[in-house]
Amino acid sequence: MAIQHATDENFASMTGGALTLVDFWAPWCGPCRMFGPIFEATSDAIPDVNFVKFEVSDTNNKTPARFGIRGIPCVLAFKNGELVEARSGLMDQDTLTDWIKELKG
Repeated sequence: MAIQHATDENFASMTGGALTLVDFWAPWCGPCRMFGPIFEATSDAIPDVNFVKFEVSDTNNKTPARFGIRGIPCVLAFKNGELVEARSGLMDQDTLTDWIKELKG
């Protein structure tokens, strides 16, 4: 499934459905740049989950503040618009895939 891109304005509509993972990232963040391809590959491998990227910036900062994002990369998991779990830091694809299996189960 193609990765979607969220902003402060469209965040609620992008996380309101089925299981959705949101990757909070920034282009200047080295670990974020390393995690990006892993997140994308996992989205291709698990098409029944929504994958969303949220670029943290000076003009796109209300949503990260709302959820207390203090470090990136940070991935939040939502089900039907409700936050169910968060994980911070770089994850490999196996760790991300196992987490998704736990969230689905």
